[in-house]
Amino acid sequence: MGAVPPNISPYLYYEDGQAAMDWLIAAFGFEEDVRITSDEGRLEHAEVKLGDNVVMLGEPGSHYESPKKRGGATAGVHVYVDDVDAHYERAKAAGAEIHMEPTDQPYGDRRYDTEDLEGHNWFFAQRPS
Repeated sequence: MGAVPPNISPYLYYEDGQAAMDWLIAAFGFEEDVRITSDEGRLEHAEVKLGDNVVMLGEPGSHYESPKKRGGATAGVHVYVDDVDAHYERAKAAGAEIHMEPTDQPYGDRRYDTEDLEGHNWFFAQRPS
C-alpha cells in the first residue's frame, strides 16, 4: 500500500469520495497514493499526498452529513506549499470557493483560505523566504 504517512494525517469524510478525490487532485495538486473501492464503486479508503504529507479520505455511510449539509465548516486543514500564489490560481481555476485571497499574515506566512466541493475548509500557506 502507499507511502508511510507522517505521524499526524487528517482523515476527511466525503459523501462522494471518488469525486472528492478527483477534485482534490485537480484543484489542489495532490497526487493519488491509495484508492480502495468496494465492488459497488464506493470509496472505502483513499490517500492523497502532497510531498511527504498525506490526507486520508473515505465515505462513512448514510449517517454522515458534509459540512455543506450541516450549514458550515466543521474543521480546517492547513497545508504549506512552495508557491501559494500559483496554488491559489490553480484552485480558483478548478472552481474552489475562495474565502480569502493570498494575503501576507502578521506572523510571516502568505496564506489563502478556500473550501472544497463538500465544504471542508482548507488553508494553504507559504512560509517566508
